[in-house]
Amino acid sequence: MRRFIGGVLAVGLLGACEPIDDGGGGTTGDVLFTQGFAFVREDDRNVYVVDDDGDPNSPQKLTTTGGVYWPSVSRDGRSVVFVQRTGSATSLRTVPTAGGTTATLFSAGDSACPRGCGNFRTPTFSPDGRSVVFVFTPGNSSVTSLGRVNTDGSGFVELTPNTTVSYGAPSFLPNGSAVIAPAGSGLGQLNQIARVPVDGSGATFSSLGNEVLAVENRVAVSPSGSQVAFDGRLSSGSVRIFVAAFGGSGVSGAQRVTDLTAASVQETWPSWTRSNQLGFLLVDASGGDPGIYRATTGTGTPSSVTLAVPSAAEPSYGPL
Repeated sequence: MRRFIGGVLAVGLLGACEPIDDGGGGTTGDVLFTQGFAFVREDDRNVYVVDDDGDPNSPQKLTTTGGVYWPSVSRDGRSVVFVQRTGSATSLRTVPTAGGTTATLFSAGDSACPRGCGNFRTPTFSPDGRSVVFVFTPGNSSVTSLGRVNTDGSGFVELTPNTTVSYGAPSFLPNGSAVIAPAGSGLGQLNQIARVPVDGSGATFSSLGNEVLAVENRVAVSPSGSQVAFDGRLSSGSVRIFVAAFGGSGVSGAQRVTDLTAASVQETWPSWTRSNQLGFLLVDASGGDPGIYRATTGTGTPSSVTLAVPSAAEPSYGPL
């Protein structure tokens, strides 16, 4: 299933989490997961994983009850954290990548969140696997905030209290000292990139440059911490993957990764799969299922793309 296409698209750490008896089990893939993609399928909204050495047409299904969004692989490759939606309620849950029982980590409305927590989004494990940072909406607020909770369900902290801006999907720096996240006046206007220290010392912000209007979904930090990748929305309405340098002065020198030109093609949800390679979701609005593709970075010219996993959405790669 690995094929090249041209410029236009042709077609574990569960800790003391509370176990639950729904959504576990699933089906066994052809290769035990050690490194690869976690994702959902839009037709059933369950968590799947596929190892790099496995058959992308036969992923392992980890949950069965649906309602899953934004899975993310732990740095040891043993666990996936995701958002579970049940009606209007959301919770953070985990499931082993080897298959097994799903466990609840943190639920909306938990008393540990004094302002009230709802509408959980885009969780990600810390590098040491001891905590999860995620997006949530505080009670009676029009903006989103970032929260952190330990993987045993304790120690909730709001990282961006009293914020006047919204935050999108976070990504940890390799040393775990801070997360990088898109920020702006709302989830549809994430026109900055924020560095948010986990010690509560306050966020700093960088602009996206002249070409990109806003980040569509996610900023992903490279394995070295010296670059970020993000899905940038252009004035044409297209969404393309960009890579930029990242350092003490913030983000600079954003460059497009791929050579795709059709306005109907949308590239979103980047994840680093190597020091010079990205995986991301590619959708052609003119037809066809979304799939996970790979492209190289740092070549000086836009890259062609390679299909990695068909029929997939909201991908995360790990461990790396």
